[in-house]
Amino acid sequence: MRLLFWFVLLGAGPVYAHGISEADKAAMLSGGYLKYMWLGATHMLTGYDHLLFIFGVIFFLTTFREIVKFITAFTVAHCITLIFATFFKITANYYLVDAVIAVSVMYKGFENIDGFQKFFDWTPPNLLKMVFAFGLIHGFGLSTRLQQLPLGDDAFAMLMRILSFNVGVELGQIAALTVMLALLGGWRKTTGFTKFAKAANVALIAGGIFLFSMQFHGYWHSSNPDEYGFSSDLHVHDHERMHKEAIKESIDLDLKTHHDNLLED
Repeated sequence: MRLLFWFVLLGAGPVYAHGISEADKAAMLSGGYLKYMWLGATHMLTGYDHLLFIFGVIFFLTTFREIVKFITAFTVAHCITLIFATFFKITANYYLVDAVIAVSVMYKGFENIDGFQKFFDWTPPNLLKMVFAFGLIHGFGLSTRLQQLPLGDDAFAMLMRILSFNVGVELGQIAALTVMLALLGGWRKTTGFTKFAKAANVALIAGGIFLFSMQFHGYWHSSNPDEYGFSSDLHVHDHERMHKEAIKESIDLDLKTHHDNLLED
């Protein structure tokens, strides 16, 4: 659960630095398809909302067949919207899209603790269909990032760049999935798995709520910049500074606690 907390906390900074950096844009101007592939992989591996959702999906899956079925549904869905939305230049406010992705994280964590049945006496829709539906939204979120790149006007070249980025996304997903399955496989063998499974999924819900609030804040700030006393860039940097200070304070507290425990022992 603590690892999940750090996973979300470390992801808070990039929430505000959303999209493609100027350095990446410049690199893509003269870059080949391999650079688009690399960018796709790194975006998946740093896409904390995507990774949290995948983590929630596979949390209780134990057979190879189940894992393949659900991950395939998610992969096919996000490939559809990533490729077609980018090629036909269908876009939306990326803060709102990412806010919906955060809702998917909350949904999966809540579904994992059987919250719909326990609290609302309601049977949720077929999980495979929901994973596919959320996969479409996740792909659209990736598309909003990709459309910030110089994809060119030539249809064939643009399609190849989109496909290269998509291949990179899939490679990044495979890498992340491999690590998750290894960690969950080892965790399931411990006596504490059942005890902490609920806590981990509650943390997943909390992470989704946190990401949603951050994205909605970003949307509100971009839509109503005059309500803030300083520019958008300064606002972003101030949040990044506070984020780094919060991490430093938490680390210092952990070190102090560890030191005190050693003295007690």
